[in-house]
Amino acid sequence: MKSSAQYQTGQRLPLEGGHALRLSVNPRARRVSIRIDTRKGEAVAIAPSEKRLADAVAFARSRSDWIAERLAARTEGTALEPGAVIPFCGGTIRLEATGGAGAARLVEDEDGLRIVSGGEGEAFARRVINLLKRVAREALAARTDVHLRALGQRPVTLSINDAGSRWGSCSPHKRSIRYSWRVIMAPPEVLDYLAAHEVAHLVHADHSPAYWSVVKRLVGDHRPLRAWLRDHGAMLHAVGR
Repeated sequence: MKSSAQYQTGQRLPLEGGHALRLSVNPRARRVSIRIDTRKGEAVAIAPSEKRLADAVAFARSRSDWIAERLAARTEGTALEPGAVIPFCGGTIRLEATGGAGAARLVEDEDGLRIVSGGEGEAFARRVINLLKRVAREALAARTDVHLRALGQRPVTLSINDAGSRWGSCSPHKRSIRYSWRVIMAPPEVLDYLAAHEVAHLVHADHSPAYWSVVKRLVGDHRPLRAWLRDHGAMLHAVGR
């Protein structure tokens, strides 16, 4: 086996079946693990330190069959184009073109709630994503504020991005939280759980029992909400791919 010094975070290695394995160090991880990056179509081996990367590589190679199955089963992308139906706030919403170059907006009438937008091709898709980002920011900012006040925490800097398969991240020392806009497609209670999950890291930076007790204090039984993201996350990350 190679020494851990020969492995570095960000490095990519081949796996059986022609798949790629990306190495990643996460100091908050308690053990080596594997996740599937549905956007890039590769597996990620995660270790708590660079010294443990060799263990993470060995673990990933021992699970090569499982990795191949997960990559083969990943959800195909859903194009953001007129006529498409995408997840939204736990339900679905139809995309419609209006012609011209107007920004995307939510419209509700006798035909239900829709997203209508100007633009064509990539311009149409970009306008839809910009709208979803705005709606996500508004909803996440509101729930973040609720949980901050519940824990007696000061305000944080909030940003919205599209970080691969991650849903959020918190930097307690910078008092900043990042969220994936894609959570606006999940049910509201799942979005609320995500906000609680990240705010709780301001109290405990790890995933210790003490940390999870804070999350439970904020949203109650978080296990079904975590399970929803695990079971449906690939579908949400495939939208617009």
